[in-house]
Amino acid sequence: MNLEVTQKNLYLFLPGKIANVANIIADNEHCSTLEAMQRFYASATYQGLQKEDTKLWHLGAVALYRMYCENVAE
Repeated sequence: MNLEVTQKNLYLFLPGKIANVANIIADNEHCSTLEAMQRFYASATYQGLQKEDTKLWHLGAVALYRMYCENVAE
């Protein structure tokens, strides 16, 4: 069994991480989950998350949310 995360199988990790981050965004920014997901998908954090070589998939939802906030503030 191959347990290595590659660009080819990274997509398996993303839905859960995106949903968790979107829930945090929705709670903190008082918007719908759909709007939160759209905001996250448009962010530099998501762009990095979808690239295996950044290793952002290692991070939890809170760390990704903090990174999202830092990128939005710039």
